[in-house]
Amino acid sequence: MIKRGVSLYSFQEELFQGRMSVEDCIAFAASIGARGIEILPEQNMPGFPHISDREIGEWKDIAARHDCEFTCYDMFLDTKLRSDRFMTDDEQVVSIRRDLDLCHRLGIRNMRVLVFVRPDILERCVPYAEEADVHMGVEVHAPWHMEHAWILRTVEVADRLGTRHLGLLPDMGIFMKHYPPVWRARFEREGARPEVAQFIVDQHEAKIMAEYTIYEVAVRMKGNPAEVRMAETLRHSPYSNPKRIADYIPYFRHIQAKFYEMTPDCSDPSLAYDEVVSELVKAGWDGYLSSEYEGNRWVQDFEEVDSREQVRRQHLMFKRLLTDAGQEAA
Repeated sequence: MIKRGVSLYSFQEELFQGRMSVEDCIAFAASIGARGIEILPEQNMPGFPHISDREIGEWKDIAARHDCEFTCYDMFLDTKLRSDRFMTDDEQVVSIRRDLDLCHRLGIRNMRVLVFVRPDILERCVPYAEEADVHMGVEVHAPWHMEHAWILRTVEVADRLGTRHLGLLPDMGIFMKHYPPVWRARFEREGARPEVAQFIVDQHEAKIMAEYTIYEVAVRMKGNPAEVRMAETLRHSPYSNPKRIADYIPYFRHIQAKFYEMTPDCSDPSLAYDEVVSELVKAGWDGYLSSEYEGNRWVQDFEEVDSREQVRRQHLMFKRLLTDAGQEAA
């Protein structure tokens, strides 16, 4: 059964500006039927990493007041915590174990692991994850994809250990079928010529290798800085095959439903959600689609960000797509 949730990351603009509190975010999510809440302790908990039992209780009380549950804990690994050296392997394990402990104390069963964390480090953390009963899902984030050699290293470790506590956590940004209009508009406001912007969009639509497009724009078209930056976004805009997602379902428990823009008719103009949701329902996946709005940075230069409206539209889309795929939408 696919359920609907929201990452607090979606409301980073309003949280940063003080226009919403954490409880405001959770209350809004509940109001649109998105009862799974994904949290970022480093961003959402002022005292992190020193969180008292009283604070844990307050977080659980907020969730209970709004009939929600915490679905995922987004961890970070500060390998550059010190200015004179990187974290040692042992220090990385200690840091991840600290996150697993806090995840467990909050009653959360899924932890998002940054994609750069090495599989051998995660292998050392598996016993702690099993003890805490927390699934460590390595975020499959663009430009990586589920069949990328780096991602498959984690799959190989999970298979070799036979563990249910290590796997993947897909970020839907890997399914970018069309170039986001909101990206193009920002680059044009920064000086990209419409004809060059259209060339980049057409190249993405044709799935031309990014480096070819960057060369054409930077060298042959003598692109200005905004145009070159726009072309360079193609390095991080893959269109993975939605039909392959079913092959990796055993390895993930949670999905970050990345999006950059929802149109007034509640459609996503760039990410292939219609195809992905259909494949998930067909495969019988059970878990949360957790909204992760990242469009704020593309519009904040000329209008006030309204994350709530964008998230609301995405959930209306989810309800429609789930119904179309044969699942009764909550």
